[in-house]
Amino acid sequence: MSRPPLKPSNRAPIRQAAISPTFSPLYRQIKELMVRALGAGEWAPGAAIPSESELAVRFGVSQGTVRKAIDEMAAENLLVRRQGKGTFVASHNDPRSFYRFLRLTPDDGAVRQARSEPLSCRNAAATDTVARVLQLQVGDPVVVLERLLRFDGDPVVLDEIILPADIFGTLTLDMLKHADRSLYSVFESQFAVRMIRAEERLRAVAADAQVASLLGVAEGDPLLLVERVTYTYGDRPVEWRRGRYATGHYHYFNELS
Repeated sequence: MSRPPLKPSNRAPIRQAAISPTFSPLYRQIKELMVRALGAGEWAPGAAIPSESELAVRFGVSQGTVRKAIDEMAAENLLVRRQGKGTFVASHNDPRSFYRFLRLTPDDGAVRQARSEPLSCRNAAATDTVARVLQLQVGDPVVVLERLLRFDGDPVVLDEIILPADIFGTLTLDMLKHADRSLYSVFESQFAVRMIRAEERLRAVAADAQVASLLGVAEGDPLLLVERVTYTYGDRPVEWRRGRYATGHYHYFNELS
């Protein structure tokens, strides 16, 4: 049966909710502006940022709003508050941040002296997987480095680290061998890249002959494979790291809240 034609309506068209703007609290908007300033290099790692009152004037908001934005940035390790001194941009040059994303802990709880031992550094072309992870094009140039992480002289972690060459193209093995600080400190001081967050995936693997030789374990021994993608400002992935962890006397520890 045919239906009669619909009568025209004088009502204004209803806008779809999908295209309506998403509400963001004011302090989050201020935080976003401050993160953009960090990414643009306005405040260098380790440098003091303006006072809360100066930032309040700059952004035209209350000091309380600025304080809330700074509190959240401090909780995310973007900024560091120092009692009586002010607020500073977090830096990988701070010894407390040398191995910020490392979650490996000795079974006995003792403090171990960590030392990075670079093994190789070479240029390569991005494979399908590398291009997907680092948001590159297949065939784009990348830098691939390998290093051992030793604790009190014992090899515990073997890392393969892949970096986009448009940022790290001048990185050399000699540069890494002469560095007296963490790898992320080198990235920050030499290439102006700060790692601000990371995502990790863990799985169990067996040590092949080459890996077993470098880590001082038997071929076929179980290892923990930790795949990490690390991001800088603007949520750009700038590192893909595949670490093989010898967990004979260590365990992976992460506190959840």
